[in-house]
Amino acid sequence: MTKPKPKLSKAAQARIDGYEAKSTLVEGRQAVRRKDNLLPLGVIVGAIIVAVALQLSYFHLGPGIPKPAPKPQTAPDAALAENRVWTGSMSVGGSPIDFELYGDKAPKAVANFVSLTQKGFFENISCHRLVTEGIFVLQCGDPAGTGTGGPGYSFGPVENAPVDNIYGPGVLAMARQGGNAESMGSQFFIVYSKSEIPSDAAGGYTVFGKVTDNLDAISKIAEVGTADGKTDGTPKNKVLLSAISVK
Repeated sequence: MTKPKPKLSKAAQARIDGYEAKSTLVEGRQAVRRKDNLLPLGVIVGAIIVAVALQLSYFHLGPGIPKPAPKPQTAPDAALAENRVWTGSMSVGGSPIDFELYGDKAPKAVANFVSLTQKGFFENISCHRLVTEGIFVLQCGDPAGTGTGGPGYSFGPVENAPVDNIYGPGVLAMARQGGNAESMGSQFFIVYSKSEIPSDAAGGYTVFGKVTDNLDAISKIAEVGTADGKTDGTPKNKVLLSAISVK
């Protein structure tokens, strides 16, 4: 049989009721604090998830995809010259000239010229340098038009250079850096009057062909002179290459 609870005085019952009310209030406040603490934690976690998702999207779907490094370009195989004489034509400053290429004597340089021609590399490239004293040449083939450009590769060594350093009228020869036989690219020069060009530490200059018709067109460009009136500079009138073909 359950014993009846003792009756409490009004003062004691009031203290108990007050304690229970305070306990309920404290527990409520603690619950609110726990909820408040969870809110910023959820925000942080959400932000991390969003950041990771954006990062994955950037690197796998957007412009952040790493691009493979371009393969280094190399000069065409000398076999392309076919160990034979080629014939060709081109317009220099609007005037047509014919030429031949010595694939049997300068196979690397001829393979290079033939390959670039077949790709259309020389179309509308300027002849950026004219020399009218000491040596007599018109230099062409630089896509930058400054004497610093090329096809994206270089090659060597020097081929078929004259032993006496004499380059006759009409000669097509490869330009290169002084003392560097492996620095040939797309730049070449046309000799419009007999020139003696001394060899340097790398040797002479690769003779890969010759103008066979209308060399006078180059001489006429030289007669106009350079833009600044000096004997070595940019032609006064812009000179572009075009309509180049070989066979």
